[in-house]
Amino acid sequence: MRRRELIIVLGGAAAMSSVPVRARAPDKVRRIAFLLGFATENDPEAQTRITAFLQGLEALGWTEGRNIRIGYRFGGGDVARIQALAAELVSSVPDVIVANSSPAVAALKQATSSIPIVFAAVNDPVAQGFIASLGRPGGNITGFTLIEFPMLGKWLELLKEMAPNVRHVALMFNPDTARYYPVYLREFKALPQTLAVELVAAPVHDEAEVEAAVVALSREPGSGLISAAEPFITAHRALIMTLAERHRVPAVHQFRQFAVEGGLMSYGPDTQDIFRRSASYVDRILKGEKPAELPAQAPTKFEFVINLKAARAIGLSVPPSLLARADEVIE
Repeated sequence: MRRRELIIVLGGAAAMSSVPVRARAPDKVRRIAFLLGFATENDPEAQTRITAFLQGLEALGWTEGRNIRIGYRFGGGDVARIQALAAELVSSVPDVIVANSSPAVAALKQATSSIPIVFAAVNDPVAQGFIASLGRPGGNITGFTLIEFPMLGKWLELLKEMAPNVRHVALMFNPDTARYYPVYLREFKALPQTLAVELVAAPVHDEAEVEAAVVALSREPGSGLISAAEPFITAHRALIMTLAERHRVPAVHQFRQFAVEGGLMSYGPDTQDIFRRSASYVDRILKGEKPAELPAQAPTKFEFVINLKAARAIGLSVPPSLLARADEVIE
């Protein structure tokens, strides 16, 4: 009996572990690699995403040790590390690679044009050159997207409603891990604006620049912060949220985990749902379908979370209209 292995790569620390999953062919073990670009192995958001992915596989009949083997890699938001992990995974020739974050997909695309790749929660894959189109990806890559530039407008609206005096908002991102945000900003600014709010870029590359950016915002009355949905920001979320509270800068974040861990509020796609759905493409590829013929899919579920303790810490009273719309309110 030929034994094959499923490796899952998570773009962070070099740790690799096995997680229970189910497969249909008891006489054949398949290999999945999962590369998570933003996280370390113990990151709560990473574990939440892994659990959701495994639930999706389990529902489709894949079981670790019976018909699949999964390997995990964690990049920790370090582009060089992610590239090294991508090369390592490709050299192991798994049946499918699951990739989270644009740097992870970019590194894998450079490393292989034959191993099937399913991306999960990745921004603007067409503009980044990962796929030819959403409907017909072509090549060996397909998957599930995260956000598009109109989300910037939604984040601005939430900030303005939470803190009506806000009139100057910085979008914080690392250009090395999120090259698409300058494009998003240009597209957004080309649209007719209904809010009296200026949106500017706040590019950062390290923790010192993160602190300098938040301090600069605190010195300008009416400032707010959007922490972008990208690997560097997610990996450094604790620092960003601590600085925003210390300097009393209202901020909106992209993932529920930010609000759970102390951020003022979060609005964005339900990442658990995205990772659970990504298992369906792994299943279809392992059964013989080609990534080129599987259309990339957009998020279908979004969640809005407010942290009341964080609001009180910076002197904000949350409007009833926002509380009524929240999917979750953290006391």
